[in-house]
This record gives sequence, structure tokens and C-alpha cells, in this order.
Amino acid sequence: MSSQRVLAEPNGEATASGGSSRPGIAPAASRNSSGADYRNLSPAELVEHAILRQEGRLSDSGALVVATGEHTGRSPGDKFLVRSGRLADSIWWGDVNQPMAPEAFAALHADIVEHLAGGDRYRMDLSAGSDSTSNLPVRLISDSAWSALFARNLFLPLRATAADQASGWTILHAPTFLADPARHQTRSSTVIALDFDWRRVLIAGTRYAGEIKKAIFTVMLGLLPVQGIAAMHCSANEGRDGDTALFFGLSGTGKTTLSTDPDRRLIGDDEHGWTDRGIFNFEGGSYAKTIGLSSEAEPEIFRASQQFGSVLENVVLDGRTRQPRFDDASLTENTRAAYPLAFLDPEAGGTGAHPSRILFLSADAFGVLPPVARLTRNQALYWFLSGYTSKLAGTERGVTTPSSTFSACFAEPFLPLPPVRYAELFGKRLDRHGSAVWLINTGWAGGPYGVGERMPIALTRAAVAAILAGSLDEAAFDVDPIFGFSVPRSIPGVPESVVHPRLSWPDAAAYDAAAARLASDLRANFVAYQSVVDVGVRDAGPCSDSR
Repeated sequence: MSSQRVLAEPNGEATASGGSSRPGIAPAASRNSSGADYRNLSPAELVEHAILRQEGRLSDSGALVVATGEHTGRSPGDKFLVRSGRLADSIWWGDVNQPMAPEAFAALHADIVEHLAGGDRYRMDLSAGSDSTSNLPVRLISDSAWSALFARNLFLPLRATAADQASGWTILHAPTFLADPARHQTRSSTVIALDFDWRRVLIAGTRYAGEIKKAIFTVMLGLLPVQGIAAMHCSANEGRDGDTALFFGLSGTGKTTLSTDPDRRLIGDDEHGWTDRGIFNFEGGSYAKTIGLSSEAEPEIFRASQQFGSVLENVVLDGRTRQPRFDDASLTENTRAAYPLAFLDPEAGGTGAHPSRILFLSADAFGVLPPVARLTRNQALYWFLSGYTSKLAGTERGVTTPSSTFSACFAEPFLPLPPVRYAELFGKRLDRHGSAVWLINTGWAGGPYGVGERMPIALTRAAVAAILAGSLDEAAFDVDPIFGFSVPRSIPGVPESVVHPRLSWPDAAAYDAAAARLASDLRANFVAYQSVVDVGVRDAGPCSDSR
């Protein structure tokens, strides 16, 4: 056991764990262990515990409804990676990945272990990665019953041997523990810290369950590229003839909505890997946004989110009927539903073939991007590194007009390695398998936000259906004079004025000005990659001359 050490976990048992050792740090306070250890409880048991502990309430359909308090979204400014070990020299250090000293992590770890020892603990032995050769054992230890249910819904069942589990990851989840910035070297009382050598995730000071899911996504994004696997923030589905499609997009662009199609098998709605054998989902569940959810527009998600065992996060209930009020954003716009993929389709999840078609989704608030554009290989890598969508007026204090937002690889907050590393792996897969890449605007048409209208979901679905059916493969195209991509002259089911956005603007000169502004924003953002990409990708962006 020379390469392992024995760590006393909060449940009192010794767990073998590989990796380099950490210095022994005494907890800030010492108290005797109390409470009970609950291991791998069923959904019904976890719901019972959550209700008895007053962690949530039941909706009229039996979904568990919880509130996360102050934190209704992720806290990216409180995320840290330990600066030591085999990945230390490869990490993309900066605002996304702030360094934490091994000693500070050890002190935080000791204090969270002590905190968890003071009450009931819920342990869930799960895994991430549907590909058998890349499956990662994940153990969650939390003092929150509903968070344990969330993890059970989102991750895959454990299928590792005892030996494999020793190389897995452990999440210590203590939402009521407040970090001490002076002792733990954090920015606030909230912290999400990862140690790639020790294989530990520490989450404290936040009840937002998305931190659990995205922490393991960060782990997979760190581990898989070393194996030559393209790790991607995208959804995926499969047609009846076995064709696979990927959907990339930031929050609010329609990634989950568009990939959840009753005529296609959902492989996964958020996180995937691309190997020599095809693609595979990292998860066993879905974490869908529910603001404005309706049975008419999204019947599958509406039905799945309200089954017994689902978790509705920050969704407001009607006080009398206990029916979810999905239009109510009084707690947050970021309302969510966490449920197993089996609630959508017993055949959902798992793996798929190499994708024949890849869609980049962008909610363009300037209203200048067409609903569909075809990208060349170099343009695909340019837009992949750009990860463009829009920030809307009113979403943040001081934002009064739409502004461009860029998230490298459509996943910037979760990337432990430099973005170009993921782009290189993605480009190699495109070259090898010839996947067609399309840009889809799910944002505004007929003018910018506040003037035009949001692209109707029915038109977007029609455009996506045409792409997936191959109807546009041999269509006639025109090259956009500003952005350089190819725009089809017509799309079945989509009006011509929408296909060509300049035609739908009452003032063509205003369209030209808005398009020039977006092109300028794209070029300014891409300056960071000019020296690390080849000339073909560098020159695949918008031209510098306006119309």
C-alpha cells in the first residue's frame, strides 16, 4: 500500500485513496461524531428524509420542491484548484481556475470532515461516464438528503470494482459550512475546491446543487484530454437510423429543449465525450431549466420534471393546489428540474455513433445572425473557441442594452485546461469523421432585443429538423459578406424574411451597423487565440470591412 493512504471519511470508515499525501491539518474545532450514516438510499427514502428534515415540500404530482436560498446559481468566483501534482503545469490558471495551496485545501478538508461528523450524513456511490473505459467512480458525502437525491438523479449507478473505486473521486458536500477566508484562503464563505492529485471535491457555503454536477464535469474535462478524448459541453441525440447529432450552446440557447425530441433518442442533454468509438454521455440524468416551462412547448420535459423522484429547484408552488408555477421567477430565473433520463425515455442515455451533424446554438440578441448558417471546418473551430451568445438587458445590474458574451468551447467556466487544447481535440474528430457543422440562431429576428421578437421555437425546430433530415445538404447557399459563413437561400417551414435577417429589419442600415458591431466584438474576443491557432482558423472569422 505504498502508493495509497488511508483517509478517515465522515462516515467513520477508512477509505483507500491514491495520490500524493497532504499535510495533516487539525480541524478548527473538535467535536464528537454524532448523527447517522445513510448509504445509497432509494429515491423514496431520500424524499422521506428531505420532508422530515424540512428540506423541501412535495408538489401536487409528487416532485420534491426545494429552495437554495442565497445561491440560485453557480459561484464561479469561488472556485479553486489545488496548485500541485501532475496537472499543475497544464492548468489554465486565471479567473476561471484560481490556485489554492495544498495546505489550505487540507485545512478546509479537515474542517469539512469535522463539520459533517456532527450530524446525519448521506453517502451515494455513483459514477460518471457511460463509456466503460472512461467510467469514473464518484462518491458523494453530504449532510443534505435532497442533494443526495439530486446526485442520484444526475449521475450514473456505480459499476466499478472495489479496486476501481480506490481511484475514484469523493465529493464532500457541506452546504451549511461557511469557509473562513483567512484560514482556508478563499474569497468568501462559499467555496468549490478541487484537488486532481488527491481526487477530492470540497463544496461549502452554497445549497445550489448544480455545483455538484459541474464539479465532476470539470474533473472529466481535466482527465479525458490526457486520454485523447474530446470532452464537450453539449447535448446529443440519435435518429431512427442511428445518426447522431450534437448540440452546443450556453445556458438559455435551447440546448436541452432542442435535443429532447420525441422522434429521436436522447443520449444526454449536457456533457459528452468523443472517442475513437463514438460519443458517450457523462451522466444519467437531466438538469433542465424550467422557467416558462409548458406542456405545449416542451411536453417531454414538462412531464419528466413532475414525476415522483424529480427535484424542482427554486420553483414556486401555488399555495393552495401545490402545482408548480413555472412562469414565476420571484426566486430566480434559473429554476431547474433534476430527473433521471429514464423519466424521458427508458432508452435514453448511454453512447452513440460518431456525429454526422453538429449544431452550435447562439441566442443572438442583436438579431443579425440568420436562423441557419453552414460553417467550414475552420469556421467551426473559430466559433467553437468563441462560444458566442448574448447577455440581455436586465439580467445583471447595470446592463441596459444587449451585449456580446463569449464562453470558450461553450464551457469556459468549467475548463481546467487552456481552451485551445479542447479545440485541437475537437478539430481532430471533425477531420477524421467529416461531421457537418451548423450555426443556429435561437435569439432575435426582425431587430435587436426590445425591437424584434425571439425566434419562435416552432421555426427553430423546423430549421433543426431540416438539418437533421439532410434537406439542406444540397441546398443553394449564399456567402454572408460580413461573417463569411454560408446561408441557405430557403429553409422548409421558415419564412424567407427570417432566413435572411436583413430583409426583416425595417431599416437595412441599422442592420448593417448591428452586424458590424457583432463582427467587431467577435474579432476583439478572438485576439486571445490569434497566436495559438493556425492561420486558417485565425482568418475564419468575420471580415474587417462592413457592408
